[in-house]
Amino acid sequence: MNDVVLRTLQNTDWITLILCCSILAIVVAKSFFYQRFYNFIILPFNNKYIFMYNKKDKLSHWFTIFLFIFQLLNLALFIYLVARIFSISDQNNSEYIYFIILGSLFLFFSAKILLHLGNAFVFNTSGIISEFLFKKISYQNYSGFIMFIANILLTYVLKDSKTIIYVSSFLILLINAIGWVTVIRNHQKLITNNFFYFILYLCALEITPLVLIGDYFKD
Repeated sequence: MNDVVLRTLQNTDWITLILCCSILAIVVAKSFFYQRFYNFIILPFNNKYIFMYNKKDKLSHWFTIFLFIFQLLNLALFIYLVARIFSISDQNNSEYIYFIILGSLFLFFSAKILLHLGNAFVFNTSGIISEFLFKKISYQNYSGFIMFIANILLTYVLKDSKTIIYVSSFLILLINAIGWVTVIRNHQKLITNNFFYFILYLCALEITPLVLIGDYFKD
């Protein structure tokens, strides 16, 4: 008598749809802003994109918006897959969980941007803050490509691979670290003259949200 092996088949159709939507965002961005996309794709290795576009359009440009949508879709999916693989979340109602994560991320990023812009308005530093946000968001958007590749591998190729998660997380952190180094280097004089406020900014808007999120998943 042959042993019967029970296998749980996971429906990945909705994940495929999310990935297709993210691809569509990239295709539209590349089609309408080809030269800008070409400069963006070499961002971690060349700052040409930052120097060319940080003085005009900045956050409101459609290219930045499409790239942000791409990043947001893939970041939410990456977090969902990590939570599922490490058994942090229930596998039932997976689409519902994904959209909860997506909505939470959208609100989180929107709140941070509004706080930055509000701070810029109060202290009359709109130009500097806009440049700062543009540079930081550009590197965050670029890390969306790493998330996209990781999501494909975790969904269709190397399912439930923790190695992919670790490698991808390292690359995502590395790209954003390069972004932070670039921002600090370009605004070194400003940060030095306002070092106390810079530390307050790091604690209030960068470190504290990450600590709260980590504490939530820990519980």
